[in-house]
Amino acid sequence: MRKVVQLAAVAKTALVAVAAVAQTTQPANGVPLIERTKLFGNPTRTGGQLSPDGKWLGFIAPRDGVLNVWVAPVDRPNDARPLTAEKVRPIRSYFWAPDSKQTLFVNDKGGDENFLLYGVDLASGAQKALTPFEKTTVQVVGMSDSIKDRMLIGVNNRDPRWHDIQELNLTTGKLTPVFQNDGYAGFLSDDQLRLRIAVKPRPDSGVDYYRVVDNKVEATPFTRVDYEDASSTSPLGFTADGKTLYWGDARGRDTRALLAQDMATGKFTTIGANDRADVGGGLTNPKTGVVEAYSVNFHRNEYVPVGDAVKGDLAFLKAQNKGEFYVGSRTDADDKWLVTFDPVTAPSSTWLYDRRAKKLSELYTPRSELVGAPLVAMEAVDIPTRDGLSMVSYLTRPKGATAATPMVLLVHGGPWARDGYGFNGYHQWLANRGYAVLSVNFRSSTGFGKKFVQAGDRQWGRKMHDDLIDAVGWAVKRGVTTKDKVAIMGGSYGGYATLAGLTMTPDAFACGVDIVGPSNLFTLLKTIPPYWEAGKQQMYRRMGDPGTPEGQALLKERSPLTYADQIRKPLLIGQGANDPRVNVAESDQIVAAMKARNIPVTYVVFPDEGHGFARPANNIAFNAVAENFLAKCLGGRAEPIGGALAASTAQVRAGAVDGATAAGTKGN
Repeated sequence: MRKVVQLAAVAKTALVAVAAVAQTTQPANGVPLIERTKLFGNPTRTGGQLSPDGKWLGFIAPRDGVLNVWVAPVDRPNDARPLTAEKVRPIRSYFWAPDSKQTLFVNDKGGDENFLLYGVDLASGAQKALTPFEKTTVQVVGMSDSIKDRMLIGVNNRDPRWHDIQELNLTTGKLTPVFQNDGYAGFLSDDQLRLRIAVKPRPDSGVDYYRVVDNKVEATPFTRVDYEDASSTSPLGFTADGKTLYWGDARGRDTRALLAQDMATGKFTTIGANDRADVGGGLTNPKTGVVEAYSVNFHRNEYVPVGDAVKGDLAFLKAQNKGEFYVGSRTDADDKWLVTFDPVTAPSSTWLYDRRAKKLSELYTPRSELVGAPLVAMEAVDIPTRDGLSMVSYLTRPKGATAATPMVLLVHGGPWARDGYGFNGYHQWLANRGYAVLSVNFRSSTGFGKKFVQAGDRQWGRKMHDDLIDAVGWAVKRGVTTKDKVAIMGGSYGGYATLAGLTMTPDAFACGVDIVGPSNLFTLLKTIPPYWEAGKQQMYRRMGDPGTPEGQALLKERSPLTYADQIRKPLLIGQGANDPRVNVAESDQIVAAMKARNIPVTYVVFPDEGHGFARPANNIAFNAVAENFLAKCLGGRAEPIGGALAASTAQVRAGAVDGATAAGTKGN
């Protein structure tokens, strides 16, 4: 199965996320306060990747305070040198060229999500813009293990709705047109960098898959997937010989299974399945592309070996008892793996695994400042809904807590995403401040089968919100918290849930923190990026169609803006001015509605951010405001804001924050 390169751009059909009256830095019950900078500042090192030839370790680390790409000899990780020199926008996504001669990275400007592709030569350090276009976002379409000097990319510089396929010569930087795209959602190539499959959305929200021969799409689809299966069924990649195609497939079952299709006969073989959770990503042989293990994530992520190729390695890594482990990059020779261990109650660490010697060598700890910090455990719990569903959820309680404490309901974005088990900076931060933290996989969350996802169709602000209310009731019943001491907080869809909580159930929460959350579903769908065109019909079916009177009525009924006059509890809103998914107007609208009714609101805008806060100074600034806001609301503790706002670009456009007001904003 060909390598999948994950860029900072997010799936077209999702709105992803981001995640006491007295202020004190003194220990509570003997628990020291963990400084915000240790949790949300730049990591020491992160994002480690082995070069395909096994000679180099790449990673992301600060250079003059901004995250950049670094490299080091794999046997001398401390002899690292920076490859890039970004001065403002942190680099969050990079990968190795197949020939190991350069690293490639993507970045945008101020959060506009127009991600461009850059290459940096390992030997000379020379950097080249490989997609030098304006208002364009790049997609990686195909990379090869046998063709080292070329790759396939998609760029939407001709038509912002669709990505044309280009062949990129990694040596010269030359782009050669391969396929003009006038309506296909995506493509799949093989190891020879030949387009093999084209994906086309249907008006009924289903998806058709077409064979591509000599860069021409056949007239008739070879597979049709109806709406019910479209979000959980898709081809994953070919083996190196091109004879087998792997699918994640939920047709005829609820949870997604891993299937192998013989391209000559069309026959399917089931490789792996689980009745409780979707089968996730696999471990594939770097040379053959054959799946050697797959993952299943119900409460926690687990690897399931396929055959004996990596069975002993997975058993060895599990036996280390260093916490949850995740296999990252593998060399072409498959003699070295990069493995990350996550014990939750201590910061994660990344290790080099020598397969032949069965030896682990520690490379780095991303947040070394947290070594010895009072981190706490996370518990996986199952919470029932009022109509008989079960929600996998994650609870973190303050260190030493034996009685009810205030609680923050931390709602994930998407909503077609999920919360998972592992170290979570927001859970640790809020628990350290004295709050229980509960993250709920409400209906529409992915990973638990298609029926659970579709149970949320057209249920924004209704059954999806009922699930959150049921989760709070569960926590109150079990003595985790009390009904009057619960805040709701989240980003993207989690921000919407916060606004819905304070407008549609105005007495359910003590206060709310909304980060880049939509307030008006009709205007949200009108302003989504043009390159989400392929996923629009599916979003309309899930949320409401703004092109029909019925859909317009539904979207208005489910929009928090409609009920802005019902807000009675304190609200804090954070927004990036350049957000292409949830336009700044979404926050502006509800703030204006509250001001018109003389309802207090605190509104902080970052002019150099988009859908969430990428720059640590900005993230720290907003979290400084948030924890002091929560302290006044819930009675926990907070690190003083100090100079956090002044170090950021924060603009306080409504309310007052530590002396900064809409008329006199701190920040630069």
